[in-house]
Amino acid sequence: MIRSPYISDAPSVSTIMLKVLIALVPAIAVYVWVFGGGILVTLTLATITALGTEALMLKLRHRPIQPFLTDYSAVITAWLLALAIPPLTPWWLIVVGTAFAIIIAKQLYGGLGYNPFNPAMVGYAVLLISFPVLMTKWPAALQLAHTPLSFADQFHYIMYGKLPEGVLLDAVTSATPLDYLKTQLKLDHAMATIQSAPLFGTLGGKGSEYITIAYLLGGLYLWQQKIISWHLPVAFLGVLTVIASLFWMSDSAHFASPLLHLFSGASMLGAFFILTDPVSGPTTPRGKLYFAGGVAIITYLIRVYGGYPDGIAFAVIFMNICVPLIDAHTQPRVFGHEK
Repeated sequence: MIRSPYISDAPSVSTIMLKVLIALVPAIAVYVWVFGGGILVTLTLATITALGTEALMLKLRHRPIQPFLTDYSAVITAWLLALAIPPLTPWWLIVVGTAFAIIIAKQLYGGLGYNPFNPAMVGYAVLLISFPVLMTKWPAALQLAHTPLSFADQFHYIMYGKLPEGVLLDAVTSATPLDYLKTQLKLDHAMATIQSAPLFGTLGGKGSEYITIAYLLGGLYLWQQKIISWHLPVAFLGVLTVIASLFWMSDSAHFASPLLHLFSGASMLGAFFILTDPVSGPTTPRGKLYFAGGVAIITYLIRVYGGYPDGIAFAVIFMNICVPLIDAHTQPRVFGHEK
């Protein structure tokens, strides 16, 4: 007869983080196909900055460097931030955002396991508030751009801020679907007219909807590998669908469909890769449902009524503040003790 206690073979932190990076690779590949190779430059700069600042802070804190650099947590932060910001942002903006995420939002709180806020989202929020113009210069999908840029052109623009002779910035950039949607709704245009624009595809933005599907597939891989549980992504996507459906059914001419909300912006990236941060999120199953539901509601309210086209970063940071309270009130019952 087999008796307890049982010894579980739990995966290491580096194994978990590596699988998260693998899950992001399909989306990055689609990203390159849709927007060009500039995202590879952004990812490289962010990764180098994250590892460099992590090593510097560990040295200043008199902590061993090699174990923490090889757990890939800094690389995860770098990739999530790089995928959240426009791929044609200047090199210094990428460096500043990544350094802030690692130094301020992670290491100054004690490093991995002690940071109360998601570092990548803190870095993104700081960049968006500090440099709003640069953070809205998204490239147009290669299929929509008047003058598509080659990888060499994108690299040159990121590093030196110069486009090929005769090419204007407006010819290679475009509003995001959510930004365009918010602007057109403020002009009192109907949803049918708005979604007839070339910017939109079947589910979301033309081209970017494929990236969203790749995030979904990567998230399902993480769930299949038992890296994440179903609670956070299902609760977030479910609540976002419900609230978007209620507004859409009440006035479909002035509110976007739930499909557009699910397959635009950072919905899938947030559901499977940002909310599931094991450090800054809740630990109890019921708490995860409350946390994700709160993020979904705040995200929708910011998208519809707020000053930003997407609100996942701000919603996550706000709900990070509530995590201790959520965990305290959602602890499972301990059998054998009086309530």
